[in-house]
Amino acid sequence: MSDAMDALLVGRIGLLVRIQSHPGKRLALIDTLNDYCENLDQEPGTEAFMIALDPGDEDVIWLYEWFTDQEALDAHRSSDAFADLMQRMPELIAVPPGVLPINPLRVRLARQPLEQSL
Repeated sequence: MSDAMDALLVGRIGLLVRIQSHPGKRLALIDTLNDYCENLDQEPGTEAFMIALDPGDEDVIWLYEWFTDQEALDAHRSSDAFADLMQRMPELIAVPPGVLPINPLRVRLARQPLEQSL
């Protein structure tokens, strides 16, 4: 039996987001994004939200998100948690975030790393 979770994501809507913090503000931005993550239960259609650091730029954070459908993306953008995030981020970021829409097709995740982090 495989140690992986594997799913087709047909119909999902995804975003790849590049956020550049002001110099020296990346840790504060990470804290803000982590606070937002703690409230994702308010967004049942947000199926994945990943925060990643850019290894080549100490001021850049990448987000990868996917949603069940357009309605879930709209609910994400109108949630109280997202509104709070949008209020807190402007003082931390140097330029408007770059947003690349994508259509997730398939995901395969090993169970072990996810279970170990719980």
